[in-house]
Amino acid sequence: MDEMPHDRRSGKSVRVLLAEDQGMSGPLALLLGMEADMDVVAQVAAGDAVVDSALVTRPDVAVLDIELPGLSGLDAAALLRDEVPGCRVLVMTTFARPGALRRALEAGAAGFLVKDAPVEELADSIRRVLRGETVVDPALAAAEAGTTGGSAARGVSDRAGTPGASGTAGTPDTAGTSGTAGAVGALGAEPSPPARGSRDVRGRT
Repeated sequence: MDEMPHDRRSGKSVRVLLAEDQGMSGPLALLLGMEADMDVVAQVAAGDAVVDSALVTRPDVAVLDIELPGLSGLDAAALLRDEVPGCRVLVMTTFARPGALRRALEAGAAGFLVKDAPVEELADSIRRVLRGETVVDPALAAAEAGTTGGSAARGVSDRAGTPGASGTAGTPDTAGTSGTAGAVGALGAEPSPPARGSRDVRGRT
């Protein structure tokens, strides 16, 4: 486990734990660390290290790869829900898997995103789940609807109060408006390039 040194940021910075085992957590941590309100407090490369790290560093949000050695991101999310209930969870995946969205929500995840989105979109999703919203990439929701008859996707839309047809579905747990955290293109297609000037972690190792 790599615990990140503390800087002189405001105490209101969002404390983030990253769990990723494909060599992306380092660059991603640096890019998230450039956000004025983000503080990456820990990085782990195995699912069975997530809870121990969270108990020590007390993150506000944990960003978990769905595929982790030791424990999957979904199993780690379920443990975080029980052991560190104040920590919100975002699960990332490279592609849609049948039933994955439903299992992520059942495990207590507040977000389900694709890994190749620009870092600005991930940062925005982190802020949104911390506000109490549920954030799901629309391509992943659409894929889930196609494999499960739409039950999990409808559940997200019901919480959002509006169908997640375009943009990232999301809603606060209390009354609010749904917004767009940035879709990343149709599943199976080449991801759209990031907006001019945005920092993108795709292709970095």
